Amino acid sequence: MPPTRFIAREGVPFVLIAAGLSALVIYIAGFKFGIVSIGLPLFVLNFFRNPERSPLGGEDLLVSPADGTVLSVAELEEKRHFNNRRMKRICIFMSVINVHVNRIPLSGRIKSVKYNPGKFLIGFAEKASLDNEQNAIVIEGEKGREVLFVQIAGFIARRIVCYLKGGEEVQRGERFGLIRFGSRVDVYLPLDSEVLVKKGDKVRAGESPLARLL
Repeated sequence: MPPTRFIAREGVPFVLIAAGLSALVIYIAGFKFGIVSIGLPLFVLNFFRNPERSPLGGEDLLVSPADGTVLSVAELEEKRHFNNRRMKRICIFMSVINVHVNRIPLSGRIKSVKYNPGKFLIGFAEKASLDNEQNAIVIEGEKGREVLFVQIAGFIARRIVCYLKGGEEVQRGERFGLIRFGSRVDVYLPLDSEVLVKKGDKVRAGESPLARLL
């Protein structure tokens, strides 16, 4: 896993570019008229912030892998990775003002990491779960329970970053990647899991409990 920093390492080039553009505008237009351009590097810096988080509750609680708003909670058949197994799905939408560093939802072993290219539909659209660029990660918890969490690129977010390769032993709340500039993360749980959130709830990555694995 990458070292802890004030901002995610992937954001450093973007912050430097934004700061350079702001400096150029101020140089050309003068400080009085160019001062508004300082908002650009501040926005990028805010987007890539990388705060410390501590999971709430015991190891039986699965924590959110992303900051954002719960779009939906539903039961459906997961066709791509679990052979039409019926599961519960929690969808989390990440806007441009949310922290975009993603975190491990439960302790266990990473069984697989599968990247799929795709479209760039708006993140809160239902079809984004199937059609958009995405990175699917299956983790096996300490009790043998399998959970799938999927990083999904959105209309603006066109770059998924994942540090995982498969086979790693990971801990709940660890950073594992990010998605740039607005996106979505879907979490698929065993059908008997107790979901602790509902549509419209605000959640924080690596901290907010999403469900209890029974």
